[in-house]
Amino acid sequence: MENFKKYLPWTIRIIISFLFLISAVAKLYPSPYFAISTFEVKQLYPLGFSEDFAVFFSRILIGIELALGILLLQNNFLRRIVVPSTILMLVVFTVHLTIDTIQTGGNSGNCGCFGSLLPMTPIEAIIKNVVAIILLIIYLYVTSKTVKEGNNFWVLSTITFASILALFMIAPIQPKVAEVATEEIETPLEKTETIETQPTEPVAITPAETTVTEEVPTEIAKPVVDEPAQVKSGYAQYFSNIDQGKKILALFVPGCEHCRDVAKELTEMKAKDKNFPKIQIVFMNEEPEKIPDFFSFAGAIYPYKIIEVIPFWKLLGSGKDTPGIIYFWNGNKIKEWDGINEKKFVGSELKTILKKNYSEIKK
Repeated sequence: MENFKKYLPWTIRIIISFLFLISAVAKLYPSPYFAISTFEVKQLYPLGFSEDFAVFFSRILIGIELALGILLLQNNFLRRIVVPSTILMLVVFTVHLTIDTIQTGGNSGNCGCFGSLLPMTPIEAIIKNVVAIILLIIYLYVTSKTVKEGNNFWVLSTITFASILALFMIAPIQPKVAEVATEEIETPLEKTETIETQPTEPVAITPAETTVTEEVPTEIAKPVVDEPAQVKSGYAQYFSNIDQGKKILALFVPGCEHCRDVAKELTEMKAKDKNFPKIQIVFMNEEPEKIPDFFSFAGAIYPYKIIEVIPFWKLLGSGKDTPGIIYFWNGNKIKEWDGINEKKFVGSELKTILKKNYSEIKK
């Protein structure tokens, strides 16, 4: 029993520390910029945080998570500050998740507690937080108040500020950029050969007797075109011709590996089908310097625009994730895909839809 009481406090501290460290690190996966911006949109903007303040607060909050994970393994102000602060943060997260779950009326999607690394539903996150709170309360109960602990405040402040600073260094705030668009030309990256042809000599035409016959105009039946009527999609502010014919609108993040994979798949599909719809891309303004590498991986350069984080996520739609793909036909949204789970982009689905007439799609 004595050994149990001896090792239980340390066991609890290690478990909770591990949870906080994993939570902080997971929010930087797969790309710090993309992961943090996702956290801002899904967790902070719904609470009323402005775009300018959210980029600072998100990094500070994740930095505090990282600091608490480290501070739980040291002995300074452990019972007086560190453990109560950890409990308080868990309570705030739990209340937020509970309110959000009640308002949305469901328990679907990733709450973002462990970022995209370990998807977790809101209910699962609430259970995890409640268990952690109970463990910390047990820790306070089993450890005597008379147990001597350090009182070096510089350890707390140094670790906290260093953790927050580390977040700003790993993911520095991106400057806002004006919307950028390439020309409406798709450019394959492969080199093409130019074949020169010799001019031919003009052929002399000699006049000859001709018989002029009166042409009787005949009515030519107009072919019935099985396609949807043209409508305004609401996306013309990004690409003026998007409501004309068949178009593919892609919503990508330059540093997103899944986005790159989808872009490459689209390029390969387009190379095999000369009638493949025109591809146009809207990029989130996160690591825009990676766009050249993005197109290099994709195998072609497509018309694109860069927009800020909040407008990008609003354009993608509530509850949706990248990569986002939308197939338009005369401005009508025929099919859309998003994320990397059940609604992810599947090339074979797009191929099947492209072969169908509009009347078949409507069935």
